[in-house]
Amino acid sequence: MILFVACSLFTLSAAERPDILVADFEGSDYGNWKVTGTAFGTGPARGTLPNQMPVDGFLGKGLVNSYLGGDGSTGTLVSTSFPLERRYLRFLIGGGKQPGKTCVNLLIDGQVVRTATGPNDRPGGREHLDWEQWDVSEFAGRAAVLELVDLATGGWGHLNVDHILLTDQRLAGLRTNVTREIVLHQRYLNLPVKNGAPKRWLTVRVGDQLKRDFEIELADGAPDWWAFLDLAPFQGRTAVVQVDQLREDSAGLEAIESASAIGGAAELYREKLRPQFHFTARRGWNNDPNGLVYYRGEYHLFFQHNPYGWNWGNMHWGHAVSRDLVHWEELGEALYPDALGTMFSGSAVVDVANTTGRARGSEKPIVCIYTAAGGTSRESSQQPFTQCVAYSTDRGRTWTADERNPVLPHIVGGNRDPKVIWYAPQKKWVMALYLDRNDFALFASKDLRNWQRLSNVIIPGTSECPEFFEIAAEGARRNTRWIFYGGNGRYLVGRFDGTTFTPESGPHSLNFGNCFYASQTYNQLPDAGRRVLVGWGQISFPGMPFNQMMDFPVDLTLRTTGQGLRLFANPVPEVEALHRRTQRLKTTTMGPGDHPLAGLRGELFDLTVEISPQNAPEVGLEVRGVTLSYDAQKQELSCLGKKGPLPLREGRIRLRLLVDRGSIEIFGNDGQLYMPMGVILKDDPQTLSLFSRGGTARLEAGRVHELKSAWSAR
Repeated sequence: MILFVACSLFTLSAAERPDILVADFEGSDYGNWKVTGTAFGTGPARGTLPNQMPVDGFLGKGLVNSYLGGDGSTGTLVSTSFPLERRYLRFLIGGGKQPGKTCVNLLIDGQVVRTATGPNDRPGGREHLDWEQWDVSEFAGRAAVLELVDLATGGWGHLNVDHILLTDQRLAGLRTNVTREIVLHQRYLNLPVKNGAPKRWLTVRVGDQLKRDFEIELADGAPDWWAFLDLAPFQGRTAVVQVDQLREDSAGLEAIESASAIGGAAELYREKLRPQFHFTARRGWNNDPNGLVYYRGEYHLFFQHNPYGWNWGNMHWGHAVSRDLVHWEELGEALYPDALGTMFSGSAVVDVANTTGRARGSEKPIVCIYTAAGGTSRESSQQPFTQCVAYSTDRGRTWTADERNPVLPHIVGGNRDPKVIWYAPQKKWVMALYLDRNDFALFASKDLRNWQRLSNVIIPGTSECPEFFEIAAEGARRNTRWIFYGGNGRYLVGRFDGTTFTPESGPHSLNFGNCFYASQTYNQLPDAGRRVLVGWGQISFPGMPFNQMMDFPVDLTLRTTGQGLRLFANPVPEVEALHRRTQRLKTTTMGPGDHPLAGLRGELFDLTVEISPQNAPEVGLEVRGVTLSYDAQKQELSCLGKKGPLPLREGRIRLRLLVDRGSIEIFGNDGQLYMPMGVILKDDPQTLSLFSRGGTARLEAGRVHELKSAWSAR
């Protein structure tokens, strides 16, 4: 009361009066707000809800999110009465654009005097919250109520709201379609990015042609990092850069610069959290590996890439090459979004027989087969997913989309992610394609353009990103089998006659870690019996100008076990190029409190140990503060909440670990267990140790290789 009286004795200017927080939705419930229906739940959401696209733009950890139960749920959330003691009422809002049905209403004396909706009113869109502000000065001192409404049940039938406050500070207005001419004196345009800033559409025109069109979290002030556009083909010309919306006080457009080097190039591959022998993009987000193919001494790695943001979006195909699967050179974007959509996942082949007629001289065409994800890069998606091709006749350095695209029209659902192989017995191309739910299908073509449906395949417990290949089967009659699996690696073992895949066993689990998805194997390796797999390593790198990584390449083999034929995974032997110092471990008996390896320190390791648990119920390793524990009774290995089966072999287990800055990849019993674990390892401790609990165990043998960085030569 004293504070209230004291404040009332002084006249504060609008610039001096502090903001009044109405609600930040950081609690476990809504407090005095009244809830009806089911859409809003009993308290604020903690970000994205199940089956919802990623939600961003809110502050803190909580927000109002009426997607609970999906778009079919409805309800309202109503505040208690509060006085309007500042000139403006400001809040973050996203979700559906359905006036009267998905909206925020300001009520005075029971009448709606202001209302606002989210921005989305058609398929596509994004779950981003942006600021809305009302001038409420005409109602100064009057009591008001806020009503959050979700009465819609169809698409975009939900509302997102956060951080409601009263303020005297005017929200900077927005300028629309702001342009700037930039003479392209240098190769790159560097673009300032602020993670979490409102997404803007940025276009680049050279002459009368649109060359680039994408979303970007353009920094209004100091950037978190710099994205870049490689505009080498247009050097010396003038580009017109346009941003669809900019705050009045934004410096984002003016900060874009033409430069000879990527912004932050001095730190490229030297960043604090940069994995040292796992592939990561120079800048931006990466996910699925795409188009793994070998041609003339180069392993090609394409990948889902957002070059202009730290999170998923703007799907391009990034492109890198390697001569040894360890050292990678990023070439830049191979495929850009076009009128058929953004570039979703797919595969690549070398058209050795020139079935496409695209060969030029001695160069065989490399052909990418990919999903165009509907609509254009700027429009909401109205078109269905279709399958397309692009080709290169200069060893993958430049790419041309086929004029007949799409080569396979929409079939059903979100059909996508074509994996194409050459089926030599019938001299045809075979495509495995995801259809819907856990349904897949096989197609055939003679020229990669005209496709005929062959048969269907169902894989329980998985979806999207199919992989399909033949592999030698150790000890099996007719000694080959075919493997068919989906995004999470749940695989079937069977046979293929050129038309129908017939499962014999499965589904089985290929991996047991937390850092594996959407893997793909290489087509057309020089060793026809070799099958190299690369997975998407799902691990975030906060504060870095890049995000996510690829798992380290592994060799797959199909071996006979007590349960039948199973895939084994081991690191490709090319990792030995990174071995720096090696220490052999002596045979040692260890009891509780003993810690063999104590004193071994370092950052990057390739470690192998063979352990006999003997009478110890638990043995394991401490790796730079992360515990790997083996339960000898259950014959199960666990790490960071994940568990995988690892049977004793003649009373022993064999573990191999690849340790990088953002991962520990675990291989048990020579690849019988594959367990890639994503974890940001701490700077301290940088130690390794073994342990035995509850009994005595024995280290039978071991070897530790310190590793050097794959980027160190750069």
